[in-house]
Amino acid sequence: MKFRFVAAVLMIVVLSVSLAAAQDGYTAPAPAFNPVPLNEGAQAVCANLNWDGTTTPRIAYMPPATEFPYYMAIGEGIKAKAPELGVETFMLAPQSGSDIAGQMGMIQDVLTQGVNAIILSTHDEGAAAPLVKQAVEQGIAVIIVNSDIPNFPTPVHGVVGYSQRKGTFNLGNFAAGMVGGTAKVGVLEGLPGYHSTERIGGFLDAFKQFPGMEIVATLPTEWNVDTGNKAMADMLQAHPEITVVVTANDYISIGAAAAAQAAGRSDVLIFGNDGDTTGLEDIAAGRWTATVNTTPFVMGQVVLQVAKDCLDGIYPGGWVETPTVVVNKSNVMEYICKPETLFPPLAGTYECPAS
Repeated sequence: MKFRFVAAVLMIVVLSVSLAAAQDGYTAPAPAFNPVPLNEGAQAVCANLNWDGTTTPRIAYMPPATEFPYYMAIGEGIKAKAPELGVETFMLAPQSGSDIAGQMGMIQDVLTQGVNAIILSTHDEGAAAPLVKQAVEQGIAVIIVNSDIPNFPTPVHGVVGYSQRKGTFNLGNFAAGMVGGTAKVGVLEGLPGYHSTERIGGFLDAFKQFPGMEIVATLPTEWNVDTGNKAMADMLQAHPEITVVVTANDYISIGAAAAAQAAGRSDVLIFGNDGDTTGLEDIAAGRWTATVNTTPFVMGQVVLQVAKDCLDGIYPGGWVETPTVVVNKSNVMEYICKPETLFPPLAGTYECPAS
Protein backbone atom coordinates (compact mmCIF):
# COMPACT_ATOMS: atom_id res chain seq x y z
CA MET A 1 0.00 0.00 0.00
CA LYS A 2 2.83 2.38 0.85
CA PHE A 3 4.46 1.72 -2.54
CA ARG A 4 1.18 2.44 -4.36
CA PHE A 5 0.68 5.68 -2.44
CA VAL A 6 4.23 6.87 -3.25
CA ALA A 7 3.79 5.89 -6.90
CA ALA A 8 0.51 7.79 -7.09
CA VAL A 9 2.10 10.87 -5.57
CA LEU A 10 5.01 10.67 -8.01
CA MET A 11 2.58 10.35 -10.91
CA ILE A 12 0.70 13.49 -9.80
CA VAL A 13 3.98 15.40 -9.45
CA VAL A 14 5.17 14.29 -12.90
CA LEU A 15 1.82 15.25 -14.46
CA SER A 16 1.88 18.65 -12.73
CA VAL A 17 5.45 19.34 -13.85
CA SER A 18 4.65 18.21 -17.39
CA LEU A 19 1.56 20.43 -17.51
CA ALA A 20 3.50 23.43 -16.22
CA ALA A 21 6.26 22.83 -18.76
CA ALA A 22 3.72 22.45 -21.56
CA GLN A 23 1.97 25.65 -20.57
CA ASP A 24 5.29 27.46 -20.61
CA GLY A 25 5.77 26.35 -24.23
CA TYR A 26 2.25 27.03 -25.54
CA THR A 27 1.33 30.37 -27.09
CA ALA A 28 -2.33 31.26 -26.75
CA PRO A 29 -4.17 32.73 -29.75
CA ALA A 30 -3.83 36.53 -29.89
CA PRO A 31 -4.94 38.68 -28.16
CA ALA A 32 -5.43 36.24 -25.27
CA PHE A 33 -2.94 35.58 -22.50
CA ASN A 34 -1.11 32.27 -22.16
CA PRO A 35 -2.91 29.68 -20.02
CA VAL A 36 -2.56 29.31 -16.27
CA PRO A 37 -3.33 26.00 -14.52
CA LEU A 38 -6.78 25.12 -13.27
CA ASN A 39 -7.22 24.01 -9.69
CA GLU A 40 -5.92 20.57 -8.77
CA GLY A 41 -8.28 17.87 -10.01
CA ALA A 42 -10.11 20.17 -12.45
CA GLN A 43 -7.98 19.43 -15.53
CA ALA A 44 -8.76 16.83 -18.19
CA VAL A 45 -5.85 16.13 -20.56
CA CYS A 46 -6.14 16.72 -24.32
CA ALA A 47 -5.22 13.12 -25.15
CA ASN A 48 -7.09 9.93 -26.11
CA LEU A 49 -9.84 11.98 -27.71
CA ASN A 50 -12.35 10.58 -30.21
CA TRP A 51 -10.96 12.54 -33.17
CA ASP A 52 -8.28 10.67 -35.10
CA GLY A 53 -7.25 13.51 -37.43
CA THR A 54 -8.58 11.92 -40.62
CA THR A 55 -11.97 13.63 -40.76
CA THR A 56 -13.30 17.16 -40.43
CA PRO A 57 -13.76 17.74 -36.71
CA ARG A 58 -17.29 18.60 -35.55
CA ILE A 59 -17.52 21.14 -32.76
CA ALA A 60 -20.75 22.07 -30.96
CA TYR A 61 -21.12 25.54 -29.50
CA MET A 62 -23.61 25.38 -26.62
CA PRO A 63 -24.37 28.73 -24.95
CA PRO A 64 -26.99 29.00 -22.19
CA ALA A 65 -29.57 30.75 -24.39
CA THR A 66 -30.29 32.36 -27.73
CA GLU A 67 -32.04 35.32 -26.08
CA PHE A 68 -28.70 36.97 -25.33
CA PRO A 69 -27.01 38.60 -28.35
CA TYR A 70 -23.75 38.44 -26.38
CA TYR A 71 -23.58 34.67 -26.82
CA MET A 72 -24.52 35.06 -30.47
CA ALA A 73 -21.50 37.36 -30.82
CA ILE A 74 -19.27 34.61 -29.43
CA GLY A 75 -20.91 32.28 -31.93
CA GLU A 76 -20.20 34.69 -34.79
CA GLY A 77 -16.53 34.72 -33.80
CA ILE A 78 -16.55 30.91 -33.83
CA LYS A 79 -18.27 30.85 -37.22
CA ALA A 80 -15.81 33.35 -38.70
CA LYS A 81 -12.79 31.33 -37.51
CA ALA A 82 -14.07 27.89 -38.54
CA PRO A 83 -13.12 27.98 -42.27
CA GLU A 84 -9.54 28.98 -41.41
CA LEU A 85 -9.21 25.99 -39.07
CA GLY A 86 -11.03 23.52 -41.32
CA VAL A 87 -13.64 22.57 -38.74
CA GLU A 88 -17.40 22.13 -38.85
CA THR A 89 -19.33 24.00 -36.16
CA PHE A 90 -22.96 24.27 -35.12
CA MET A 91 -24.83 25.95 -32.28
CA LEU A 92 -27.47 24.47 -30.02
CA ALA A 93 -29.12 26.35 -27.14
CA PRO A 94 -32.52 26.96 -25.52
CA GLN A 95 -34.25 30.29 -26.04
CA SER A 96 -34.31 31.30 -22.37
CA GLY A 97 -31.32 31.63 -20.06
CA SER A 98 -33.46 30.32 -17.20
CA ASP A 99 -34.23 27.08 -19.09
CA ILE A 100 -31.58 24.99 -17.39
CA ALA A 101 -33.42 21.72 -18.04
CA GLY A 102 -33.65 22.58 -21.73
CA GLN A 103 -29.89 23.09 -22.00
CA MET A 104 -29.21 19.84 -20.14
CA GLY A 105 -31.46 17.95 -22.58
CA MET A 106 -29.57 19.46 -25.51
CA ILE A 107 -26.22 18.42 -24.05
CA GLN A 108 -27.57 14.88 -23.71
CA ASP A 109 -28.61 14.94 -27.37
CA VAL A 110 -25.22 16.23 -28.52
CA LEU A 111 -23.47 13.34 -26.77
CA THR A 112 -25.15 11.00 -29.28
CA GLN A 113 -24.31 13.05 -32.39
CA GLY A 114 -20.66 12.15 -32.94
CA VAL A 115 -19.17 15.51 -32.00
CA ASN A 116 -15.46 15.84 -31.31
CA ALA A 117 -15.58 18.92 -29.08
CA ILE A 118 -18.10 20.97 -27.12
CA ILE A 119 -17.66 24.67 -26.40
CA LEU A 120 -19.97 25.19 -23.43
CA SER A 121 -21.30 28.06 -21.37
CA THR A 122 -23.92 27.32 -18.73
CA HIS A 123 -25.76 29.16 -15.99
CA ASP A 124 -25.74 26.02 -13.80
CA GLU A 125 -22.35 24.31 -13.53
CA GLY A 126 -23.67 21.74 -11.03
CA ALA A 127 -26.45 20.56 -13.36
CA ALA A 128 -24.08 20.37 -16.34
CA ALA A 129 -21.27 18.55 -14.51
CA PRO A 130 -22.57 14.94 -14.86
CA LEU A 131 -23.10 15.44 -18.60
CA VAL A 132 -19.70 17.08 -19.01
CA LYS A 133 -18.19 14.08 -17.23
CA GLN A 134 -19.89 11.78 -19.75
CA ALA A 135 -18.56 13.86 -22.63
CA VAL A 136 -14.99 13.72 -21.34
CA GLU A 137 -15.28 9.94 -20.81
CA GLN A 138 -16.42 9.61 -24.46
CA GLY A 139 -13.27 11.40 -25.65
CA ILE A 140 -15.04 14.66 -26.45
CA ALA A 141 -12.96 17.76 -25.77
CA VAL A 142 -14.90 20.13 -23.49
CA ILE A 143 -13.91 23.81 -23.36
CA ILE A 144 -15.82 26.16 -21.06
CA VAL A 145 -16.24 29.62 -22.61
CA ASN A 146 -17.08 33.07 -21.23
CA SER A 147 -15.76 32.07 -17.84
CA ASP A 148 -12.71 32.02 -15.63
CA ILE A 149 -13.87 29.17 -13.40
CA PRO A 150 -10.73 27.33 -12.18
CA ASN A 151 -12.59 24.40 -10.67
CA PHE A 152 -15.57 23.33 -12.78
CA PRO A 153 -17.32 20.61 -10.76
CA THR A 154 -15.85 17.91 -13.01
CA PRO A 155 -12.59 17.98 -15.00
CA VAL A 156 -12.67 19.87 -18.32
CA HIS A 157 -10.05 20.27 -21.01
CA GLY A 158 -9.89 24.05 -20.89
CA VAL A 159 -11.49 27.34 -19.94
CA VAL A 160 -11.52 30.47 -22.11
CA GLY A 161 -12.84 33.82 -20.94
CA TYR A 162 -12.12 37.03 -19.16
CA SER A 163 -11.42 37.58 -15.48
CA GLN A 164 -14.92 38.48 -14.35
CA ARG A 165 -14.06 39.74 -10.87
CA LYS A 166 -11.03 41.67 -12.12
CA GLY A 167 -13.03 43.34 -14.87
CA THR A 168 -15.78 44.61 -12.60
CA PHE A 169 -13.25 45.50 -9.89
CA ASN A 170 -11.63 47.88 -12.38
CA LEU A 171 -15.02 49.28 -13.37
CA GLY A 172 -15.99 49.62 -9.71
CA ASN A 173 -12.88 51.73 -9.09
CA PHE A 174 -13.81 53.83 -12.12
CA ALA A 175 -17.38 54.28 -10.80
CA ALA A 176 -16.17 55.28 -7.34
CA GLY A 177 -13.81 57.79 -8.90
CA MET A 178 -16.67 59.41 -10.82
CA VAL A 179 -18.56 60.15 -7.59
CA GLY A 180 -15.61 60.99 -5.37
CA GLY A 181 -15.93 57.73 -3.44
CA THR A 182 -19.35 58.60 -1.99
CA ALA A 183 -22.72 57.35 -3.24
CA LYS A 184 -25.80 55.33 -2.36
CA VAL A 185 -25.45 52.19 -4.49
CA GLY A 186 -27.99 49.73 -5.87
CA VAL A 187 -26.99 46.25 -7.09
CA LEU A 188 -28.81 44.24 -9.78
CA GLU A 189 -27.60 40.63 -9.78
CA GLY A 190 -28.05 37.91 -12.39
CA LEU A 191 -29.42 34.45 -11.69
CA PRO A 192 -27.63 32.84 -8.72
CA GLY A 193 -24.39 31.11 -9.70
CA TYR A 194 -20.70 31.55 -10.32
CA HIS A 195 -21.00 34.26 -12.98
CA SER A 196 -23.21 36.61 -10.97
CA THR A 197 -21.17 36.05 -7.82
CA GLU A 198 -17.90 36.91 -9.54
CA ARG A 199 -19.15 39.93 -11.47
CA ILE A 200 -21.02 41.53 -8.59
CA GLY A 201 -18.18 40.51 -6.28
CA GLY A 202 -15.71 42.58 -8.29
CA PHE A 203 -17.83 45.69 -7.86
CA LEU A 204 -18.23 45.06 -4.15
CA ASP A 205 -14.51 44.41 -3.68
CA ALA A 206 -13.79 47.78 -5.27
CA PHE A 207 -16.38 49.62 -3.16
CA LYS A 208 -14.95 48.20 0.07
CA GLN A 209 -12.01 50.54 -0.47
CA PHE A 210 -14.36 53.54 -0.24
CA PRO A 211 -16.34 53.84 3.02
CA GLY A 212 -18.66 56.31 1.33
CA MET A 213 -19.87 53.79 -1.27
CA GLU A 214 -22.89 52.43 0.62
CA ILE A 215 -24.86 49.45 -0.74
CA VAL A 216 -28.48 50.20 0.10
CA ALA A 217 -30.35 47.62 -2.00
CA THR A 218 -29.72 44.40 -3.95
CA LEU A 219 -32.23 42.70 -6.24
CA PRO A 220 -32.04 39.61 -8.49
CA THR A 221 -32.79 39.49 -12.21
CA GLU A 222 -32.83 36.78 -14.87
CA TRP A 223 -29.95 38.41 -16.80
CA ASN A 224 -32.31 40.03 -19.30
CA VAL A 225 -33.68 43.47 -20.22
CA ASP A 226 -37.22 42.91 -18.93
CA THR A 227 -36.25 41.77 -15.44
CA GLY A 228 -33.54 44.42 -15.27
CA ASN A 229 -36.16 47.03 -16.08
CA LYS A 230 -38.60 45.80 -13.42
CA ALA A 231 -35.93 45.43 -10.73
CA MET A 232 -34.62 48.93 -11.41
CA ALA A 233 -38.09 50.45 -11.27
CA ASP A 234 -38.78 48.72 -7.95
CA MET A 235 -35.40 49.72 -6.56
CA LEU A 236 -35.70 53.40 -7.43
CA GLN A 237 -39.20 53.55 -6.02
CA ALA A 238 -38.11 51.98 -2.73
CA HIS A 239 -34.76 53.80 -2.54
CA PRO A 240 -34.88 57.13 -4.39
CA GLU A 241 -31.58 58.07 -2.74
CA ILE A 242 -29.70 55.68 -5.04
CA THR A 243 -27.42 57.44 -7.55
CA VAL A 244 -25.17 54.55 -8.65
CA VAL A 245 -26.35 51.16 -9.94
CA VAL A 246 -24.09 48.24 -10.86
CA THR A 247 -25.34 45.22 -12.79
CA ALA A 248 -24.18 41.73 -13.69
CA ASN A 249 -24.49 42.27 -17.45
CA ASP A 250 -25.32 44.80 -20.14
CA TYR A 251 -28.87 43.51 -20.72
CA ILE A 252 -29.74 44.27 -17.11
CA SER A 253 -28.18 47.72 -17.59
CA ILE A 254 -30.18 48.33 -20.76
CA GLY A 255 -33.41 47.57 -18.89
CA ALA A 256 -32.28 49.57 -15.87
CA ALA A 257 -31.51 52.60 -18.03
CA ALA A 258 -35.00 52.51 -19.54
CA ALA A 259 -36.52 52.34 -16.06
CA ALA A 260 -34.40 55.26 -14.86
CA GLN A 261 -35.45 57.31 -17.89
CA ALA A 262 -39.12 56.49 -17.28
CA ALA A 263 -38.71 57.64 -13.68
CA GLY A 264 -37.05 60.88 -14.77
CA ARG A 265 -33.83 59.89 -13.04
CA SER A 266 -31.09 61.17 -15.33
CA ASP A 267 -28.84 61.54 -12.27
CA VAL A 268 -28.36 57.76 -11.82
CA LEU A 269 -25.05 56.37 -13.08
CA ILE A 270 -25.35 52.78 -14.41
CA PHE A 271 -22.45 50.36 -14.88
CA GLY A 272 -22.67 47.04 -16.70
CA ASN A 273 -20.56 44.17 -17.96
CA ASP A 274 -20.21 42.59 -21.44
CA GLY A 275 -19.59 44.91 -24.37
CA ASP A 276 -22.89 44.06 -26.04
CA THR A 277 -23.58 46.00 -29.25
CA THR A 278 -26.72 47.68 -27.90
CA GLY A 279 -24.92 48.48 -24.68
CA LEU A 280 -22.09 50.18 -26.55
CA GLU A 281 -24.59 52.20 -28.58
CA ASP A 282 -26.46 53.17 -25.40
CA ILE A 283 -23.22 54.39 -23.84
CA ALA A 284 -22.38 56.37 -26.98
CA ALA A 285 -25.82 57.98 -26.78
CA GLY A 286 -25.42 58.81 -23.09
CA ARG A 287 -28.26 56.53 -21.95
CA TRP A 288 -26.05 54.89 -19.34
CA THR A 289 -22.52 55.23 -18.11
CA ALA A 290 -19.93 52.48 -18.69
CA THR A 291 -19.29 48.77 -19.09
CA VAL A 292 -16.55 46.17 -19.03
CA ASN A 293 -16.04 45.40 -22.72
CA THR A 294 -15.18 41.71 -22.92
CA THR A 295 -14.99 41.59 -26.77
CA PRO A 296 -17.20 38.49 -27.24
CA PHE A 297 -16.54 38.13 -31.00
CA VAL A 298 -12.80 37.91 -30.32
CA MET A 299 -13.47 35.47 -27.48
CA GLY A 300 -15.27 33.21 -29.96
CA GLN A 301 -12.27 33.19 -32.29
CA VAL A 302 -9.92 32.40 -29.41
CA VAL A 303 -12.02 29.57 -27.97
CA LEU A 304 -12.37 27.81 -31.33
CA GLN A 305 -8.60 27.91 -31.81
CA VAL A 306 -8.12 26.50 -28.30
CA ALA A 307 -10.63 23.72 -29.01
CA LYS A 308 -8.80 22.81 -32.24
CA ASP A 309 -5.44 22.93 -30.44
CA CYS A 310 -6.84 20.50 -27.86
CA LEU A 311 -7.97 18.12 -30.61
CA ASP A 312 -4.49 18.41 -32.13
CA GLY A 313 -2.98 17.52 -28.75
CA ILE A 314 -0.95 20.73 -28.43
CA TYR A 315 -3.10 22.62 -25.93
CA PRO A 316 -1.82 21.93 -22.40
CA GLY A 317 -5.01 22.86 -20.60
CA GLY A 318 -5.64 25.65 -18.12
CA TRP A 319 -7.48 28.95 -18.31
CA VAL A 320 -6.84 31.22 -21.29
CA GLU A 321 -7.69 34.77 -20.27
CA THR A 322 -9.16 37.10 -22.88
CA PRO A 323 -8.73 40.88 -22.51
CA THR A 324 -11.17 43.43 -21.09
CA VAL A 325 -11.33 47.22 -21.06
CA VAL A 326 -13.48 49.78 -19.29
CA VAL A 327 -15.56 51.57 -21.93
CA ASN A 328 -17.42 54.83 -21.40
CA LYS A 329 -18.42 57.69 -23.69
CA SER A 330 -14.81 58.84 -24.03
CA ASN A 331 -13.58 55.68 -25.79
CA VAL A 332 -16.68 53.81 -26.95
CA MET A 333 -16.27 54.89 -30.60
CA GLU A 334 -13.04 52.89 -30.81
CA TYR A 335 -15.20 49.76 -30.61
CA ILE A 336 -18.27 50.99 -32.49
CA CYS A 337 -15.95 51.81 -35.39
CA LYS A 338 -14.99 48.12 -35.66
CA PRO A 339 -18.40 46.81 -36.76
CA GLU A 340 -16.91 43.59 -38.12
CA THR A 341 -16.27 42.50 -34.52
CA LEU A 342 -19.81 43.26 -33.30
CA PHE A 343 -22.97 41.16 -33.24
CA PRO A 344 -25.77 41.95 -33.62
CA PRO A 345 -24.94 44.65 -36.18
CA LEU A 346 -25.07 48.27 -35.11
CA ALA A 347 -28.56 49.75 -35.14
CA GLY A 348 -27.32 53.29 -35.80
CA THR A 349 -24.96 54.86 -38.30
CA TYR A 350 -21.76 56.49 -37.14
CA GLU A 351 -19.03 58.64 -38.61
CA CYS A 352 -15.74 56.79 -38.23
CA PRO A 353 -12.27 57.63 -39.52
CA ALA A 354 -11.25 55.87 -42.72
CA SER A 355 -9.26 52.75 -42.02
